Amino acid sequence: MTDVIALAQDSWSRAKWPLGTHPHAEGVTFAVYAPAATRVELEIYPEALGVSASHRFRLAKGRDGIWRGLLQGLQFGALIGFRAWGRNWPYRKRWRPGTQIGFISDLDEHGNRFNPNKVLFDPYAREVTHNVFTDRLGEFGVNDGVFGTGGDIVDGVTRRSIDTGPYAPKGVLIADYTPVTPKPRRPAEKAVIYEVQVEQLSGHPSVARLTQLLGREPGFEDVVDIQEDFQGTYKGAGMMAPYLKALGVTTVELLPIHEHNASESAREGATNAWGYMTLSFFAPNRRFAADQSWGGPTREFKEMVSAFHDAGLEVYLDVVYNHTAEGGNWNGDVNTTGFTSLGGFACAEYYQMTADKIMVDGATGTSNQLNYSSDAARRLVLDSLRYWTVEMQADGFRFDLATVLGRLPGAADPDDWHRQRRFFSDHPLLVDIATFAKEENIEVIAEAWDLWGYEVGNFPRGWGEWNGRYRDAVRRFSKGDGNTVAFIDTFNGDYHHFHDSGGAQKTINFITAHDGFNMADLVSYQHKNNDQPPPFGPSDGGSDDNLSWDSGGSQSLRRQRLRNLWAILFLSRGVPMVVAGDEFGRTQNGNNNPWALHSIAMRNNYAMIPTNAPQSVPVADGVDAPYHDNLGRFDTADHVNGMFRFARFLAHLRQRHESLQQRSWGDMIADDKDVSYLFHTPSGEGFPSEGDRALAIQIDSPGDDFWVMINMAGHEVEFTVPPPPSGYVWRRLINTSAEFESRCNFWQEGEGAIVSGGVVLPAWSIAVWQERPEPIRRSRSVGTRRRR
Repeated sequence: MTDVIALAQDSWSRAKWPLGTHPHAEGVTFAVYAPAATRVELEIYPEALGVSASHRFRLAKGRDGIWRGLLQGLQFGALIGFRAWGRNWPYRKRWRPGTQIGFISDLDEHGNRFNPNKVLFDPYAREVTHNVFTDRLGEFGVNDGVFGTGGDIVDGVTRRSIDTGPYAPKGVLIADYTPVTPKPRRPAEKAVIYEVQVEQLSGHPSVARLTQLLGREPGFEDVVDIQEDFQGTYKGAGMMAPYLKALGVTTVELLPIHEHNASESAREGATNAWGYMTLSFFAPNRRFAADQSWGGPTREFKEMVSAFHDAGLEVYLDVVYNHTAEGGNWNGDVNTTGFTSLGGFACAEYYQMTADKIMVDGATGTSNQLNYSSDAARRLVLDSLRYWTVEMQADGFRFDLATVLGRLPGAADPDDWHRQRRFFSDHPLLVDIATFAKEENIEVIAEAWDLWGYEVGNFPRGWGEWNGRYRDAVRRFSKGDGNTVAFIDTFNGDYHHFHDSGGAQKTINFITAHDGFNMADLVSYQHKNNDQPPPFGPSDGGSDDNLSWDSGGSQSLRRQRLRNLWAILFLSRGVPMVVAGDEFGRTQNGNNNPWALHSIAMRNNYAMIPTNAPQSVPVADGVDAPYHDNLGRFDTADHVNGMFRFARFLAHLRQRHESLQQRSWGDMIADDKDVSYLFHTPSGEGFPSEGDRALAIQIDSPGDDFWVMINMAGHEVEFTVPPPPSGYVWRRLINTSAEFESRCNFWQEGEGAIVSGGVVLPAWSIAVWQERPEPIRRSRSVGTRRRR
């Protein structure tokens, strides 16, 4: 490293440089927010681990509570750390790393935990060297326990006095100018969302032979094989763009890609496969990068986004702003925490605490939760969103436990739990995010619940929301519960809860997601099966109320019910979201919470596609445990996965029809200029009632009608269908019953037989007729009242 010098130090306290580490022509500016600190030092490290700092500089505090500095001579790839002092631990000249000189207490009266022995990284760092669970700590004879404060004795010294300079994550100085293909700018109502984790999408060895596996699937001619080096990485994910485009989805929603805590070896107690434990809100997770060089993850992430954009696909990011990976009070001790960034700079600003300064996690269950009464915490979120939107070119965001962002801890006594639980629909942060989304033409989607409350439909205008009401209503109705009113309301876009949100496209309809059963397991298990050996378990937690049904053990009925769920999802008003692997019958053997399983069994196995027995294929070479064969064999050719072809047909059907991509609800009047969903009893006489398990829906659109017949009763039901307008005929389009499994349960548009009068539907099945122009030479009509 060349000589590093401080420039214009007398101006630092008056400077306005933005938060973070930013290279400029004259040097590199640094700015960290620590309003209660009494001293902050910046350190330069020659290596990420195992060495002490080579340079140290004292920063200057501005009136805005931000400590700033300007250095010249730093090279890209420089590694940066900070040390902070405060009223609980004032600076003394005799202090050296690893001593307790100056120590008064582990926290001040406001709950700030300043400890100069604990090196911190910049919360705005664009990359981080490693996380606190890294296996490499073991090379130096320590573990993540070194990051703690408090008075516990560790190897003969108090924990608070252990110097973490050689071990702590550092920020990486980068400047990346990788261009990104412009965004597709797809209207929100046209989206079909595919939720997937980076490693799940491209981390199974079957991706090495995608061209062979998909060689007989129409439309998948552009897929490529992915070499081992790129499997499970941003690079590999981008190479899956042709697959996703051919499948018919428009938007890939990636589980958290922010840097988070997880060991390289997935050792017990130090894994987090899903990534909902964010360590840095600006840094892409280094674990997902094939290019591990400093700056490599950022470049590779941008290249992945370009690959998706080149294919016309959007990229949504699942973001976790409700809590962080810094944890809470160790063993409930107010004096002991393990901060490596935010909490070490300004714990009282960023985190919610009790009156006794214990970290609060009641809404998240993850040891801490962020404090959005604080302007600094709100700014952190908005600055992070802007970075990922403008610099990294994300098209949208899904917010984990987003209700936390709508709470105001400072508006009530810290121990008044009734008032602390209040949700504010007009919370400044929620409103500012919606405004930002409108300005940038991106989508923001809330997971509108947490452990303190359920707020679906209560977010401010402009927000989309995961519609948990839709999920529950469809799961119940599809297993025969007869919750007809809730099913009708949610199938029709849940007007009651979303009419003031900005349009029907704001309800994100889903039946399965990353947490809970996937779709094949939803129709195959009565109860979760989490306590099983690797590679499918064990897992803790997971809901006991899954609204699932094992279909009476019938493999044929399970396949039929899978088709029912896909048909309902893609014909409902709103935006459909599917979870990865549901398109070909992926199973987790009944595990409904594999958040910590860094397991090949949880990744998409594309060998399930070119077979009519998808769950009978091996998990992978060298893995003895099999998939549970809950679905059996489709009545198709040996190389045809009937579920996969049916799912692809529905996804493309939705893309072709404006009537299935609506922003509004319609006026419920037939045969006018809008798209109305009109509900009927099977006979067509009257409106369905609560308890009815069979009903019909006319998707009434000018010249583009569908008649959807749903029978979730345990017996056959006769449906009556009125004649179409003059010049039109009804044609078969979909029938989910086992009778038509050999043809994958659909007919290409305009190719299904002309039908009229009605149909007798078998138990647990759905039929869809489509209105088509009458052919010039009329085909002979199929007789009425016959089974379809």
